[in-house]
Amino acid sequence: MAVLIVSGTGTEIGKTVVTAAVAAVALARGRTVAVLKPAQTGVAPGESGDVDEVIRLAGGVTTVELARFPEPLAPATAAARAGAPPVRPEEIAETAAKLATEHDLVLVEGAGGLLVRFDHEGGTLADAARLLDAPVLVVAPAGLGTLNATALTAEALRTRGLAALGVVIGSWPAVPDLAARCNLADLPDVAGAPLLGAVPEGAGALAPARFRAGAGDWLGPALGGGWDAARFAAGTARPAASPDMSAGPSAER
Repeated sequence: MAVLIVSGTGTEIGKTVVTAAVAAVALARGRTVAVLKPAQTGVAPGESGDVDEVIRLAGGVTTVELARFPEPLAPATAAARAGAPPVRPEEIAETAAKLATEHDLVLVEGAGGLLVRFDHEGGTLADAARLLDAPVLVVAPAGLGTLNATALTAEALRTRGLAALGVVIGSWPAVPDLAARCNLADLPDVAGAPLLGAVPEGAGALAPARFRAGAGDWLGPALGGGWDAARFAAGTARPAASPDMSAGPSAER
């Protein structure tokens, strides 16, 4: 696996932190890593973007940002409003392929979901993945609503003949609710791919040394870590609430 596409089921769900965790684990195993951000939106020139955050958290990775647009919009729209040329799937694939000749692992972090448009011809991250013949790591939220979004992403991958490497939960809450706990079993089913990790909520705010030390515990063996889905699910399971019998027979009505 020379190139891995990191895509989310939506925005603000932890793609960058997951990308940094995968990079940190690979670096700890002695691999050389490059991170490609095809289009950074919502960040002004000179401000820190996603690749800067990956460097801060993971350490010595090569980073490439193909384009930056100031408004927080889909890349195609942001490029048009900025009067700038868009980033096309062919450019993403060409850059990633070149980086793969120089690095053991190339992580391509998308913008939002899999089918967000990069240009006005409808080019998407999925098109870049197809050109690269690269697997896709799906980053999903933990709670209510994630099953539908994950199922739609998985269906989009299948219809395009793309492989989902697996799913990582981008932000696992310190106190998971019932939906989050149930989703540990349901996510692999709707994705048609294994659950490969759960990054704890707030991991991106950790000091870099703590982040790098913990990353291997958040990701499964397919991503170089030691996280185990069955053990994790067992550790988060809680007994079902017992009915309140204190009021006598009327409590059952």
